[in-house]
Amino acid sequence: MGQDQTKQQIEKGLQLYQSNQTEKALHVWMKVLEKSADLVGRFRVLGCLVTAHSEMGRYKEMLKFAVVQIDTARELEDADFLLESYLNLARSNEKLCEFHKTVSYCKTCLGLPGTRAGAQLGGQVSLSMGNAFLGLSLFQKALESFEKALRYAHNNDDAMLECRVCCSLGSFYAQVKDYEKALFFPCKAAELVNDYGKGWSLKYRAMSQYHMAVAYRLLGHLGSAMECCEESMKIALQHGDRPLQALCLLCFADIHRSRGDLETAFPRYDSAMSIMTEIGNRLGQVQVLLGVAKCWIARKALDKALDAIEKAQDLAEEVGNKLSQLKLHCLSESIYRSKGLQRELRAHVVRFHECVEETELYCGLCGESIGERNSRLQALPCSHIFHLRCLQNNGTRSCPNCRRSSMKPGFV
Repeated sequence: MGQDQTKQQIEKGLQLYQSNQTEKALHVWMKVLEKSADLVGRFRVLGCLVTAHSEMGRYKEMLKFAVVQIDTARELEDADFLLESYLNLARSNEKLCEFHKTVSYCKTCLGLPGTRAGAQLGGQVSLSMGNAFLGLSLFQKALESFEKALRYAHNNDDAMLECRVCCSLGSFYAQVKDYEKALFFPCKAAELVNDYGKGWSLKYRAMSQYHMAVAYRLLGHLGSAMECCEESMKIALQHGDRPLQALCLLCFADIHRSRGDLETAFPRYDSAMSIMTEIGNRLGQVQVLLGVAKCWIARKALDKALDAIEKAQDLAEEVGNKLSQLKLHCLSESIYRSKGLQRELRAHVVRFHECVEETELYCGLCGESIGERNSRLQALPCSHIFHLRCLQNNGTRSCPNCRRSSMKPGFV
């Protein structure tokens, strides 16, 4: 198969994929891999296969093609191709919740000389790194990476990248419980879709609607949450987007739990867990089990709640997500307090405070926890976050966290 024929077949696959004939597109692209000797064409078709398997939630297949793409880039001896393939490898590991590997591959991308990292792909690398840091509950590093990705988007007029970053920032602020910002950023993403997204994939609209649904639920606006989630789910079903379907099912379950309708919540959690397990989203499984545990607590079935918490804790430790561990210790603490089991209670209190220290989820001005309740937060240029009221009351211009760090032995 020559270069021209390879290009034609790749284009044919793209047309099939964009018309939701995914399996036919995959068949065409696999034929190119089998028959084409054109290395550049093979590289491009491997990129198509990585993207398609990502959107279908076939993350192990995505990783497999990313590895083959790196080998192809090395054969081509092209730094730009190598950068693109390492970014795909980083994304594959991000989807599989291998966050330390994601960070490592992103750093490899940024360290490659003479590539497009400073212009076209640098923002995408920073976004993937930010998502990985968020997965590890390293909030300052996550915010720093997201802000860097946002600068790339603005400097290069990349509205599509800005949309993706806004969705990640919505997730960031939902986790640290600034629900006003958790809603602001996905609303901004939705505006970008409306203003610039005429030729974009509908997945961008679906993604922004999902993150809006999460924020609306946290704010207690359950009708708006349900409306946004239904819109997102509709698109996810049309496009066979299994990962987004799982997230929407989880959000539906959380909405029903917030309404006190546990009978409806349980089957939604079961359906979400089924897909999360199928695609290998371990952090998603933790979130499902957290919701299930809260349902059992509401029903006073404390032993069943502890069983769900134990399963979630194992998964949270596997992926290194400290915030989930913190939440699980908090739930365990409340259960053991109600049972009057002091030894177990003390163990979870200690681990809870250790997780707070490890995530740095406390305000460096007032010393109170961040993420314990809905609060307006503000980040300083160093990406440390504080209560907005504390910054306003203290009138501080320099970061107290950074100032304390610079005074440690070895820095003076």
